[in-house]
Amino acid sequence: MTVALITGITGQDGSYLAELLLRKGYEVHGLKRRSSSFNTDRIDRFDSDLWDPDAGFFQHYADLADGASLAHLLCRIQPDEIYHLGAQSHVRVSFDLPGYTTDITGMGTVRLLEAIRVAGLDCRFYQASSSEMFGATPPPQSETAPFHPRSPYGCAKVLGYWATVNHREAWGLKATNGILFNHESPRRGETFVTRKITRAVARIEAGLQDVLYLGNLDAIRDWGYAPEYVEAMWMMVQHPEPDDFVIATGEAHSVREFVVAAFAQAGLDWERYVRIDPSYYRPSEVDVLIGDASKAERVLGWTPKTRFSDLVRIMVDADRQLLDDERSGRLVRVDI
Repeated sequence: MTVALITGITGQDGSYLAELLLRKGYEVHGLKRRSSSFNTDRIDRFDSDLWDPDAGFFQHYADLADGASLAHLLCRIQPDEIYHLGAQSHVRVSFDLPGYTTDITGMGTVRLLEAIRVAGLDCRFYQASSSEMFGATPPPQSETAPFHPRSPYGCAKVLGYWATVNHREAWGLKATNGILFNHESPRRGETFVTRKITRAVARIEAGLQDVLYLGNLDAIRDWGYAPEYVEAMWMMVQHPEPDDFVIATGEAHSVREFVVAAFAQAGLDWERYVRIDPSYYRPSEVDVLIGDASKAERVLGWTPKTRFSDLVRIMVDADRQLLDDERSGRLVRVDI
């Protein structure tokens, strides 16, 4: 049985990746931070009767700020594959917490790579790099495009990217960077703009919310479907030679287009409900991110399947169902 460790397992990508690996017969270990509030709702499903009790799913307390906890965990479980998804990943918040973001998102990657090296593990390592590293670089952005980050989060991800490359080149680690462009799902955190929009649509339709406050509606992004992107992660790790890959749809849509499509899904006129709040603007904006994933298609055989309109529909319908379940008192579980 292949043993995998996932940092950030309680997040959107971590939960989808854990499901994928469990279905493939892996023993899956997840790193989670200690919190005084419950934050594991995305992975609590793994302990239900939907899963064989012998499937092999384990959670461990550790922290990317604590190199010793990472080293002890690696020595104990001896993973064959490590998927490093953990980070402070909210771009706007990174401007308010630049030091913390750099420490967790950037130095956390260095600590984990060093723990692998010092422990002498012969494992494969996946680093969740980000399209935010490109920042102001003109699109389309591929593996050869220069980095010009426009946020502390983007800067921290550049550190993690080059640390991964350096450990591959200096120490022979089987380390891969996946440069994933925006990818969404019903499990997206509620403070991220796409989920904020679809959740508001459901609540406005139900008469529970009057107004949705947003920032820059003209920012253009390349949005894909998260379950397909975690499959790309797994494909990268299985590739014989560690390398770096952009994962994207190549489609360009503005935040405004996402808003229009989401409200239209519920038969609502978005202009009646959306207001602009300048506090949501970034100090330095990223105008356009559009990925060129031709290398992933050529080398890995990966291509996106879910298009923009389908993604919006999936998320709006899921939030409408979630709200119905909450109001009726039924057990809430987002299985999409």
